[in-house]
Amino acid sequence: MNGMAGRVDIEVLIVGAGLAGLSAAVYLGSAQRQVLVIDSGKSMARWEPEVQNYLGFPEGISGETLLARARKQAGRYHVAVRSDEILSARAKDGRFELRGRRHGYACQRLLIATGIFHIPPDIPGIRPCLGHGLYFCKDCDGYRVQGKDIAVYGWRNETVDYALGMLLYSPCVTIVTDGHRVQWDDRHGDWIREYHIPVYSGKVTGVIRKGRRLEGLAFADGRRLLITALFTTRGDVYLNQLARDLDAETNADGEIVVDQDMRTSVPGVYAAGCVTPANCQMIIAAGQGATAAQAINRDLFLQSLGTHSLRQWRGRQLKMRRTRPAIQRSKLALTR
Repeated sequence: MNGMAGRVDIEVLIVGAGLAGLSAAVYLGSAQRQVLVIDSGKSMARWEPEVQNYLGFPEGISGETLLARARKQAGRYHVAVRSDEILSARAKDGRFELRGRRHGYACQRLLIATGIFHIPPDIPGIRPCLGHGLYFCKDCDGYRVQGKDIAVYGWRNETVDYALGMLLYSPCVTIVTDGHRVQWDDRHGDWIREYHIPVYSGKVTGVIRKGRRLEGLAFADGRRLLITALFTTRGDVYLNQLARDLDAETNADGEIVVDQDMRTSVPGVYAAGCVTPANCQMIIAAGQGATAAQAINRDLFLQSLGTHSLRQWRGRQLKMRRTRPAIQRSKLALTR
């Protein structure tokens, strides 16, 4: 990794130090690629006090610990991680140049693993409950709230779908619209009535909590709804600015469009994790990172054959071998 005129020049730059980015870093590092990971400190995994569905951790593991282990594993392969925030990107002369708050970067291949931001409910005092009663994903957290009093925050079709899905875990499921005009269609309205799901349409003014543990919601009319779990369906913000800078294709929701190898519509640019159309699960993000890394490594290998740069690598190998003592060369031959 070389810095020239204040710029870091690297073979592969990974923007995002969540599970997708770090998984890719492990694979690329073990393939002996020059890799730099940019960490803005915004991985959604950090929000999870206990991840219960990541394979290999039957007792659960905190998101922070999972990220720390992944970073340590990448470090085993000499992958560097730098704290910075990338502000813009452009393609130039077959390479990519990126501007960060602290440094500039240039790379041959770029992996965008910037993820998403789950929009929390617009309720005063709710933020400390994140992971302690406030959740974003029924697939991740439905099992842990079995039998509890659950509310689903929102006013669209997705809200009703979530409420119906949560009936598999608890008989006590309520929809809270927080004063918003409902936007679900007639079919979803029929399901609400068919499955007898209460809807609280009043304005929510605050939370009832003990420490970080959620215990209920307070409404403007003085009523209180006692719950121990709140799932929000306000939507997500896809952190796709770098893809847009490079004119990579995104869909109507803002997700970066990729093929089965995580390639974007721009040659040399890849994307993995929750910023793509994949189901936003940590283990899926890690798998996508591994897929992207293997595709990047293969791409660089084929390029080295086409440009004959592998010949230079091989020349250095042979030169080093000729300088070894005869006895060492003999031992090498015997091991083959």
